[in-house]
Amino acid sequence: HHVPHPGPVRARRLQGPAAGGRGQLLYFRPHRHRPWHQRRRRQQGRRQGVCGMDDDIADRLVLKFSPHTKVKWFHKFQPFYVFFFYGIITGYWVFLKDLIQFYQFTKNGVNPQSKKQNIVSFVKISLMKIIYLLVILFVPVYFFSIPIWEVIVGFSLMHFIAGITLSVIFQMAHTVDETVHPLPNELGNIENDWAIHQMETTVNFSPKNKLLSWYVGGLNFQVEHHLFPKICHVHYPSLSKIVKQTADEYGVPYLVNPTFFGAIKSHLRALKRFGSVLKFNEVIA
Repeated sequence: HHVPHPGPVRARRLQGPAAGGRGQLLYFRPHRHRPWHQRRRRQQGRRQGVCGMDDDIADRLVLKFSPHTKVKWFHKFQPFYVFFFYGIITGYWVFLKDLIQFYQFTKNGVNPQSKKQNIVSFVKISLMKIIYLLVILFVPVYFFSIPIWEVIVGFSLMHFIAGITLSVIFQMAHTVDETVHPLPNELGNIENDWAIHQMETTVNFSPKNKLLSWYVGGLNFQVEHHLFPKICHVHYPSLSKIVKQTADEYGVPYLVNPTFFGAIKSHLRALKRFGSVLKFNEVIA
């Protein structure tokens, strides 16, 4: 997650394994630094937590992350099956996500590249996928004589664990009981200050757990991460005290789940609420 932000990744030795190395090994994605992708990330920062504008809370297959979308009968079961789909998300990233986004962003105008540049980008994306699969699957079998079934099982298990880890970290910061889910006005604008919007749609979790903070690269301090994306995460604990003091001074919410498991429970409660409250739009109107 730190990869799109130039500030926090200067000192790689300061990052935990969930924040740094996986960005290089999990999927080779040089196109992440393409102008069209950077433009999309800038748009995303202004639309965080907004239904229909934030891709991260868009409904996915049988998962519902917003109270403003249509409730279907199976959504009431999502707290039970959600972790399975979290587990397969990095596989989706490797094989499909960037290609789908490349097509969508080109179609809707977010991608400003020329046709020739798009062809080059598409070739690079495809080559990176091929190289990745060769390194991860072919090399162990051909050079180290590891049985193919063991390689496939290890590959699948690696992605499943990574998917659950990454999904839980990000969902606990946004899809929980404490956050608000604003809707844009008729002009498509959010009637709120940018910084306050970040505070109301973002939650810190387990901020006193130093081991967790190291492992996830400070992403348990999501409030500070969103407010100051170019500041190295090692400063987040100290910075959080200033942010909280300022928020209290001006009556702005500063949302925190004190423990990791408390945040998971809050996430599951939110999923249950989104999936079980029929006609929720009418209730909150």
